[in-house]
Amino acid sequence: MFRLYDTRLRAVTEVRPARPGQLRVYSCGPTVYRPSHVGNMRAYLLPDLIRRNAERHGLSVILCQNITDVGHLIDDGEGEDKVLAEARAEGSTAMEVARRYEDAFRADCATLNLLPPEYAPRASESIDLMIDMIGRLIAGGHAYAVATGSVYFDARSFADYGALSGNRLDALRPGYRSDGEVDSRKRFHADWALWKEAPAGRELTWPTPWGSGFPGWHTECSALSLRFLGDVIDIHAGGIDLRFPHHEDERAQSDSLAGREVVRHWVHCEHLLFEGRKMAKSTGNVVLLADLADRGLDPLAARLVFLEHRYRQQLNLTWDTLRVADGTLRRWRELVADWADQPSRPMSAEYWSRVTSALDDDLDTPAVLRSLRELAADPTIAAGSKFETVASADRVLGLDLVSLVGRPRPAPAPLPAGAEPRLAERAAARRRGDFDASDRLRTELAELGVAVIDTADGQSWTVSPAPL
Repeated sequence: MFRLYDTRLRAVTEVRPARPGQLRVYSCGPTVYRPSHVGNMRAYLLPDLIRRNAERHGLSVILCQNITDVGHLIDDGEGEDKVLAEARAEGSTAMEVARRYEDAFRADCATLNLLPPEYAPRASESIDLMIDMIGRLIAGGHAYAVATGSVYFDARSFADYGALSGNRLDALRPGYRSDGEVDSRKRFHADWALWKEAPAGRELTWPTPWGSGFPGWHTECSALSLRFLGDVIDIHAGGIDLRFPHHEDERAQSDSLAGREVVRHWVHCEHLLFEGRKMAKSTGNVVLLADLADRGLDPLAARLVFLEHRYRQQLNLTWDTLRVADGTLRRWRELVADWADQPSRPMSAEYWSRVTSALDDDLDTPAVLRSLRELAADPTIAAGSKFETVASADRVLGLDLVSLVGRPRPAPAPLPAGAEPRLAERAAARRRGDFDASDRLRTELAELGVAVIDTADGQSWTVSPAPL
């Protein structure tokens, strides 16, 4: 089958579905209080790649991805609800904010060629599931209600806490969730809220046997994953920032309910930096997919940059890398369209084997792209065979590499000033085997907006639109 890095096992391990022919995947979805930036979207690419590669193996994939529209507080466990805070800032209702940003998220997923999940439940529409789950946790001795109406999970009732993150209960300092303050209503400082009492007049509250309130953030993923996927889930995916406390707490809840290990493989995507810093509103470096289009770049350039790095490798994104990726995409599409005009041939068995082996080896997409570049430059492979191989690989990569096939193509953009002599100098450097100079000139050309690709017939290039 295929292999992925399992966070709990801390090893690359083989993934074989618990149910023959069917892979069940849960992916933590967005909190819909603002647009999703490209750093967020990298994490959502992970389950898409897992799905596409699993489907290549003939598996039927059932993906559940939640929509958090209530219960995610600004500070984990404390502070104001993120959706409510944005609604107050905008002068809107919470549901108006949530639906607007949910729609924007769906549009971004489509733009990035992310296949839609089979289930996309909203937290606000799943309160009954959460209340039922909390009741069962209380009955099983894993949770307790307090007089004010909140309900807490008893962390010490789950002996294996910390297996995902390494944060064992006896090493967690009191108040680690709340800047040193400890809620006196808790039996143990590391317990967390499954349900929180609501202050008077708060929007988004529901009645329960314990009092009026709203769910804790971790509550929804356990309730929704168990409801839609059952108590045997093959893969749980998400960003590495969710490993603790969100996934650690979710695992404790779900396993306590089921009496067994619910998730067979936990798979996490690493952080994305933008020009050396974590992407965040507070640092002023948030980039949306719409910002790429505003600069004349194909938003799928972001997908290509993501694929150039292993999903569990930290990535430093820059406008330069996005411009180069945009030019690379345009050139690939032109090459594929040219190959499609040639007589059809079967896929290259050698290169297809390299592509599939890399995909099955923990989604090694950089190795896939290297193999495809070598295929493009291989003079022994017929154009029709190149087309079939690349088109098949793109069913997993999702880069729309066949989008120009059968369509009229626009005239190429003119070369920017200074590019033509550098191209000539680079061609001469490659002829004499000076690859250091060749690489330096490729970088200089990329800075001018010219993406160079080497083929069997020599170098060719595409010109990206000038940045705004």
